[in-house]
Amino acid sequence: MRYHNITKDDMLNGDGLRVVLWVSGCSHCCRGCHNPITWDPNSGLLFDDKAKEEIFDQLSKDYISGITFSGGDPLHPANSLDVKNLMLEIREKFPGKTIWMYTGSVWEDVARLSLMPLVDILVDGEYVEEKRDPRLLWKGSSNQRVIDVRKTLEKEDIMTPVIYCGDYYR
Repeated sequence: MRYHNITKDDMLNGDGLRVVLWVSGCSHCCRGCHNPITWDPNSGLLFDDKAKEEIFDQLSKDYISGITFSGGDPLHPANSLDVKNLMLEIREKFPGKTIWMYTGSVWEDVARLSLMPLVDILVDGEYVEEKRDPRLLWKGSSNQRVIDVRKTLEKEDIMTPVIYCGDYYR
């Protein structure tokens, strides 16, 4: 897996203060994408132990709510296995932290992936420039959905997080 950046203290890509891993590789190539530099799976830096240590250092801070996987697309074939393995480590070392993921794929196509039970919140769907709305919370266009993965898997019906004072309940 390759990545472009690790953002610290991010407040835009999920609830609370987060660390964000911006992976390389995306086959959606949405018109108007805010991060087209991440489309090429061979671009950026090799994700190594130093990068993992940087993420774990951030996640060890009490004020960090969790990690967000974005990019690029964490579900791109160049990323999905490494992302899953990293999620497993995060769940083990930081069980109280939340995991968010952004993907251009839709829930109906990824729901059965083995890494989905590791995700708390999934923001799904391609960015559609014609449906852009800067007032939307945690998504760029109105076709995208913010999905509470655990509740959705339990009820087999798409559930969105209930937002109350910046927190969500699962």
